[in-house]
Amino acid sequence: MFTIINRMKRKLLEENIRAKFKEKKKTLSLAESCTGGLASSRITDISGSSRYFTGSIISYANSAKINLLGVSKERIKKHGAVSGEVALDMALGVREKFSSSVGASITGIAGPTGGSARKPVGLAYMAFVSGKKKITKKVLFKGERTSIKKKFSSALLKFILDSV
Repeated sequence: MFTIINRMKRKLLEENIRAKFKEKKKTLSLAESCTGGLASSRITDISGSSRYFTGSIISYANSAKINLLGVSKERIKKHGAVSGEVALDMALGVREKFSSSVGASITGIAGPTGGSARKPVGLAYMAFVSGKKKITKKVLFKGERTSIKKKFSSALLKFILDSV
C-alpha cells in the first residue's frame, strides 16, 4: 500500500510540473549528473511533456560537464564537481544549449563510494535558472545508492516546481 501511495505522489509531482510549465508558457531543460537521467525519465513518463521539456544532458563525468555544459575546469578544481557553483554553471549551460526558458541541474554523490567527511555520500547541489532568477540548493539524504538517486530526483523535481 505504501508503495502505491508513493507512486501516486510521485506522479502528481510530474503532472504538477507539466501543468505549471504549460500555464506559465515556459520550457525546461535539465543537466543531471548523480541521477543519471532519472529526473528526465520521470518528466517524460507524463504524456504531453514534449510541449515544455526540450531535453537533457547527463553529464556524469567532469569532461561532460566541461565539454557539453561549459563548466570551467578551474571551477571544478576550485569548488569540486559537487558544489553549488558547478550546479549553477550546469543549469546555465543546459538552458543555453537547449534555448529553454528554464534550466535546472543536479550534481551529487550517490555512493556508496566517493564521499568524504566534507562531502558525504547523499550530498547533492541543485540549481535553477530562469531569466535573472538563479537559485541553488543543497540537500543531504541517507540510504543506499538506488534509494539516494530516487530521493535526489524527487528533490530536483520538487525544487523545479517550487521555483518556476
